[in-house]
Amino acid sequence: MGIEVGSILDGKVTGITNFGAFVSLPGNRSGLVHISEIAYSYVNDVHDHLAEGQEVKVKVIGVDANNRINLSIKQAAPPPPRPERRPGPRPGGPNPHPRPEGEHRPARRPGPGRGGFVPEPAQPRGPASFEDQLKQFMASSDSKLSELHMNEKRGSRRGGRK
Repeated sequence: MGIEVGSILDGKVTGITNFGAFVSLPGNRSGLVHISEIAYSYVNDVHDHLAEGQEVKVKVIGVDANNRINLSIKQAAPPPPRPERRPGPRPGGPNPHPRPEGEHRPARRPGPGRGGFVPEPAQPRGPASFEDQLKQFMASSDSKLSELHMNEKRGSRRGGRK
């Protein structure tokens, strides 16, 4: 009987390691069930889920170039049903800082001196064209660069000559 990817087989756990379990298969073959393929829940210790000599149903999920067989116990069975989500507050309890109906938190804007861009006040005239926005950005950028260069020149004199 050939072992093909996707086939579901019966096997017996022959050894348990920190990273998974070895399972004997029909035809005097064996394969490895990696710890991540043992259960749909988190597996910290393989011994919590499997024991040597235990009969298991496995799915062949891969055969590598060295003819090693990769198996999965969790893919051999349908996934457990997901718990139904109920509308309402989360399990952590009610919101500790509820806002009155219709009140919104103001948007946080980065302030000067914190590395954030502080937008200039909007122009009262209609929406600016792309070219106008580009000119405004370039002027602002040039101003910031010259200020940065001035600060670098001042800083280099402080620690240097006396």
